[in-house]
Amino acid sequence: MKTGSWLRAFLFDFGGVLAEEGFRYGLYAIADRNGLNPDDFLRLATEVIYESGFITGDADETDYWAMLREKAGISGTDSKFRNEILDRFIIRPSMLELVGNLRGRGMRCVILSDQTCWLDILEQRYHFCRYFDAVINSFHAGKSKRDPSLFIETVDMLGLEPGQVMFIDDNEGNIARAASMGLQTHLFAEETGFRKALKAAGLPLLVPRGHFTEKEG
Repeated sequence: MKTGSWLRAFLFDFGGVLAEEGFRYGLYAIADRNGLNPDDFLRLATEVIYESGFITGDADETDYWAMLREKAGISGTDSKFRNEILDRFIIRPSMLELVGNLRGRGMRCVILSDQTCWLDILEQRYHFCRYFDAVINSFHAGKSKRDPSLFIETVDMLGLEPGQVMFIDDNEGNIARAASMGLQTHLFAEETGFRKALKAAGLPLLVPRGHFTEKEG
């Protein structure tokens, strides 16, 4: 890993990094209510969100749930399913404080997320986008992190070289694709591990507590 003096920007995944993984746990709840194996249903629902085109804005939410109902045999309304997921995306305040610390040291911080219109709804609830220099949502970008070129396009947007950017995600496939494009990467498991990675890169952080509160205006 290069030292912090070389790093200029950080790309953060949303669910599982900046917030609890609402998609996974919401789908687990839907599976439980429909008598399905949670992990099998998660894998199916994940593939369908890409296959349907919902993740890249080529289909809407109605199309997604219709396809998933057909493939999995689940019952329930779109709004009920949506709320099961969105209510479990709980923002991690200390991660936003960490982002603020990085930006205070001159680093650029970007959300790079395979998300849908749900991220827009979550922004209306929690107002987290103001903590970042940019937000790249696959739903609006028309391209997901399964396409490695998205990483280079993001780096180019920042006017940087790939090695000057660290990508943080909890998905091993996304991490591998970013690394193949020359980005520095961190496979996120918990905040403590990320802080250790920053310290190893020459960026130890002291983060004040209590700066962010959910649903603040």
